[in-house]
Amino acid sequence: MADNVITGFAVVFGDETVIAGEFRERIAPGAFTRTLNEKPDVVMLLDHDSGRVLGRTAASTLSLRENSAGLYFALTVDPSTPEGQTALGTVGRQDVAGCSFGFRVRAEEWQDGGDRLPLRTITDVDLFELTLTAFPAYPTTSAAMRSTANTNNQAARRRVEAKMRARGML
Repeated sequence: MADNVITGFAVVFGDETVIAGEFRERIAPGAFTRTLNEKPDVVMLLDHDSGRVLGRTAASTLSLRENSAGLYFALTVDPSTPEGQTALGTVGRQDVAGCSFGFRVRAEEWQDGGDRLPLRTITDVDLFELTLTAFPAYPTTSAAMRSTANTNNQAARRRVEAKMRARGML
């Protein structure tokens, strides 16, 4: 049976991108702490299309956690839906390997860029959406099929240990 789980980082803290050619932007560590503690119903979409829902936190098909690197997600995909088939196929082949997110800024800091564009650092957001996309605003985001190698190794080890116990070898 296929694993049908897509994981990755929807946000990588500290990485900069240019928004509309007007300013640079980065997300600060901890920017999602408040909103995740409030347990919002965040949806995972294909290309920001609300008609192509892949999962959501309220249904426990999308889980989110913030760590030192960024905002990590795990999405359990329904392969019986057209959207699920598209996500599994395009992410599995790595045609789609990035993410974006929909949010409202609660707190931000601005710095004059001098010879460069100004820099906005987002420090607190209301998160409502993640999306799998071929064209992420932040190119360091990631989406990939969860590796089943570790799961397979653990299952094989358990079978061998059970057989050894049955023979009195453990």
